[in-house]
Amino acid sequence: MNPNLSIYDNLGGAETIRRLVEAFYPRVVADPLIGPLFPADINPVMEKQYMFLTQFFGGPSLYSDMHGHPMMRARHMAFPVTPERAEAWLACMSAALEEIGVDEPLRSFVIQRLSGPAHHFVNTESSTND
Repeated sequence: MNPNLSIYDNLGGAETIRRLVEAFYPRVVADPLIGPLFPADINPVMEKQYMFLTQFFGGPSLYSDMHGHPMMRARHMAFPVTPERAEAWLACMSAALEEIGVDEPLRSFVIQRLSGPAHHFVNTESSTND
């Protein structure tokens, strides 16, 4: 990992971000905690995620250019995001990073960078079966 480069460049740019999104969403859809939150047609979600991650990791501002300011917390308010769902999302992302061959310490750095936003989206308390 080169500390003088953006995460985007460290990952390998557009091609790697695309591969990451393509490895990530099958896991998301299959996950029992978060899969039901996503629409049947996942392709538009994947495209937005590609644009967002490109921008978030220091690449071109694709998301803002197309959709305006990300306002990600506001965009997620319509969905019941629990701490467990945030962790499930991060686990899917970690597995996708591993699948596409992102090595340590970059893989952990990416997950750490995504952990803040993932937990910031939490808007619903945990549901426990007592």
